[in-house]
Amino acid sequence: MQRLIEFFAGLIFGLGLLLSGMTDPSKVQAFLDLVGAWDPSLAFVMGGGVLMAMLGFAIAKRKNKSLSGQVFHWPESRHVDQGLIFGSLIFGIGWGLAGFCPGPALVSMASGEVKAVVFVLAMLSGIACFDRLNRRAQEPPACAKDCP
Repeated sequence: MQRLIEFFAGLIFGLGLLLSGMTDPSKVQAFLDLVGAWDPSLAFVMGGGVLMAMLGFAIAKRKNKSLSGQVFHWPESRHVDQGLIFGSLIFGIGWGLAGFCPGPALVSMASGEVKAVVFVLAMLSGIACFDRLNRRAQEPPACAKDCP
């Protein structure tokens, strides 16, 4: 049952992305072009998404489990650190250059968009590199293992 709920939630999200134009990189880039032919329509899409998320979080905060019975795990960290700032910058630069963010890129890739396939492969490579570097940074130094 859990997988069925996840499938339909993803399907609804993907359809919303298609209908709103979020899967069209040129529409996204026109939204980000504040000095040229600015297209403000995606501000309404994002505003609607933020309002729905606020409503969902307000409801979820009053409960301790999801509709499917899963326990909520809320973030413990509430401070802004270098990783959050750096990650946000990379996300924003990638979104502006490619016109995709992860969700719309996956939807576009499923429809056969070559640019989306390249974006998703680059995104997955970046995730793998970050994971590897993060794990390496958390390992104790080599001499700490071998020293008496």
